[in-house]
Amino acid sequence: MADALRLFGLRAVVTGADSGIGEAIVRTLAKHGAEVLAVDTAQSGIETHFNSVRGVRGATLDLLGADGPAQLTELAATELGVVDIIVCNISPHADKPINDDDDGALDQLLQKKHDRVSQISQQLLPMMKNSPAGRIIILGFDRSVFGRNGSASYAKSQDHIAALTRRLAADAGQFGINVNYIQPGAVMTPESRKVFKGDKDLRDYCISRSAAKRVGEPVDIAKVALFLATDDSVFVSGTGIVVDGGRANPD
Repeated sequence: MADALRLFGLRAVVTGADSGIGEAIVRTLAKHGAEVLAVDTAQSGIETHFNSVRGVRGATLDLLGADGPAQLTELAATELGVVDIIVCNISPHADKPINDDDDGALDQLLQKKHDRVSQISQQLLPMMKNSPAGRIIILGFDRSVFGRNGSASYAKSQDHIAALTRRLAADAGQFGINVNYIQPGAVMTPESRKVFKGDKDLRDYCISRSAAKRVGEPVDIAKVALFLATDDSVFVSGTGIVVDGGRANPD
């Protein structure tokens, strides 16, 4: 029972929580005893989505809006009081899958994500300083955000998240707060399903590049988030875990 409720008494904020990876993380953290504030847009239906899940409260917020991070802090203070775990699942929208020649679109996407993750972390950090188990977990971009010819852009996005994570970890380490990231491979979320339905070549490419010969499921990512949220990761900070089923041998 102790292992099953390893997050008992801890309070978590999960953004992008209504579906896919975010939803799987909410359900996994709650299953293991955490009290979770699940945040997503007004269009998501998040306020009622988790009504049947004990310990989860859904709330709507436009995190990409100018006041989003400040509003999230106010919401967390009202709903939780103290924050132990932050899961930053921020995915700015791309009009189409990004390929390696789409530098402008990639830079805009990375800048939006960088700004929001940084601001959310900085805003919520004062609420985490007294936590006995402070954890910040950042989600990278799903492979389906990038086109068949977007491998270099995908790698660049991972480098960008890695650098941001190291900086945040250095700032938060003095308070005993760990900061790490998860880099998904191709994961079958509602959004990626739409992409793969319209581009089966991209789906097949992602499967062929994985040693597991399949795309991932949101729960595959949620299990890693659970590890990073628990004391099992107490001496892990400023680094990332790639969850992509392993890389296939080159042709």
